[in-house]
Amino acid sequence: MIVRERPSGLRLFLLLRGSVLPRILPSLALNMFVAALVTVSHGDLFKLKITLTPIPFSLIGLALAIFLGFRNNAAYDRYWEGRKLWGEIVHRSRSLSRQCLTLIDGPDEEMDPRNMMDVRVRMIRRTIAFACALKHLLRGADPAGAVAELRPHLLLSEWKQCAQVENRPNFLLQSMGRDLRGCLQTGRIDPCLAGAIDDSLTAMAAAAASCERIKGTPIPFSYTLLLHRTAYLYCFLLPFGLVDSIGFMTPFVVGIVAYTFFGLDALGDEIEEPFGKEPNDLPLDAICRTIEINMLEALGVQEVPAALAPVDYCLS
Repeated sequence: MIVRERPSGLRLFLLLRGSVLPRILPSLALNMFVAALVTVSHGDLFKLKITLTPIPFSLIGLALAIFLGFRNNAAYDRYWEGRKLWGEIVHRSRSLSRQCLTLIDGPDEEMDPRNMMDVRVRMIRRTIAFACALKHLLRGADPAGAVAELRPHLLLSEWKQCAQVENRPNFLLQSMGRDLRGCLQTGRIDPCLAGAIDDSLTAMAAAAASCERIKGTPIPFSYTLLLHRTAYLYCFLLPFGLVDSIGFMTPFVVGIVAYTFFGLDALGDEIEEPFGKEPNDLPLDAICRTIEINMLEALGVQEVPAALAPVDYCLS
């Protein structure tokens, strides 16, 4: 995710970091090159004059802009829903740590944040592992690297079991559910209070499933393909409709129009899948680090990792 103040003046037109320009530059340059050839030849193609008026381009351009807007709104809805779901995970993880520490009875001695045999420590550290596992699941990360990141927060036996399952976030939630049942059976928590912890686990499971829904259900490909083809056909035919009326300014006007349409098309592609690693995707690494910091501070750990900061204005 790009994190920076909005530049002003000339810098607004010159910055590239966070812009879709590098992505569309080859297509944009080719479009302007074609427009320049049409301008030089005055719209003649192999001695055949191609006569087009601006009227059909006005009609098609208006419809194309509306449909691109609809598609980008749908893509942004997916992006914003993904951010709200991860905000819900942050909220529920904080609630879960508070509930574990205040509702589950523990030994009389002071809690050791490294003692994984304490069910409270185990459940809170599992919350960190849950967030990291969900991040890797949504990003389709390498299984070996994904499992390695979970090791500091799980028992060795549980970590080995976790490495064998496909849906690790669900496995970790089930493990927390089993620990909650154990607390009920041993009388470490009142049955009326256990419902609050179970509600937090249920909300985390619902948020994870909703993220998987977004990941597994893209915008219909035929709709995206239709808009992509129409935008490119429109922009490459546009010089023939403008050359007779604006002459040598045709490449510049075509470049502005193509930048808008190509840019909207590329931007929709970027934010359609919000859980990736593109500059405009959600900063899942930073969110997971926030959860880790919150959980470790709840356990009383003195040395916690620092929050992630943007690198070249990009927060991963």
